Amino acid sequence: MLLLEAIILGLVQGLTEFLPISSSAHLRIVGEFLPSAQDPGAAFTAITQIGTEAAVIVFFWRDIVRIVGHWFRALFGRIPRNDPDARMGWLIIIGTIPIVVLGLLFQKQIETIFRSLWLIAGMLILFGVLLGIADLVGAKNRKLEDLTIGHGIIYGLAQSLALIPGVSRSGGTITAGLFMGYERPAAARYAFLLAIPAVLGSGFFELYKSWDQPGVFTLGETAVATGVAFIVALGVIAFLMSWISRHSFLPFVIYRVALGTLVLVLLATGVIQPL
Repeated sequence: MLLLEAIILGLVQGLTEFLPISSSAHLRIVGEFLPSAQDPGAAFTAITQIGTEAAVIVFFWRDIVRIVGHWFRALFGRIPRNDPDARMGWLIIIGTIPIVVLGLLFQKQIETIFRSLWLIAGMLILFGVLLGIADLVGAKNRKLEDLTIGHGIIYGLAQSLALIPGVSRSGGTITAGLFMGYERPAAARYAFLLAIPAVLGSGFFELYKSWDQPGVFTLGETAVATGVAFIVALGVIAFLMSWISRHSFLPFVIYRVALGTLVLVLLATGVIQPL
């Protein structure tokens, strides 16, 4: 039964990681309605994100190889230091620093009080509204080539808010990008690339911690969920990159607010418990 639950949660992870609706919130909420009625835990969430981040690496493989190669070549003076791809490498490093620092500082809270369904429901609604406003008022005239160090730091701070389930890693960073005037595809592309170091670092760290002390799911069940998440996420990335080039984020805004409101009602009526 737990293996089946792990597969379901892997499917949920793959479907929701890159859509701006918070995969960690969905894992937390769906876990309440599975037969075991348990929070899958922060460790399970982080490890399964290795699968979805592997999908990013596959999808953006050419971009990643080019950025890494140019970064190293510029570092050793073989190409100009202001090379666009080398500069992008530095911007990803700079943007990753906030979530690393805050993740270490608030590790205990991430695994406990941040997983309260009251907080998650509030974040779903609040950041859904912010995404809608950003999509409405953002100039959408900046490309990735216009990215500055200051904007990279702001992106990084926005990504670090995703340490709270319900914010959404992609949603938070895309919202910040839209407020700063970036095009939808540019904001999403940088959000995906920026997430790679943070997500892989967090996932492998939690995998190391869980090696001798697995949580609700065994490492084998977690591995199956991670594989399912990888396969599903590949299709979701392709869908989202195509969607945002032609449509607004309004459907995701409506969904976030509706889901957050539903969770608040279920909590208020005692159908589910916050922790």
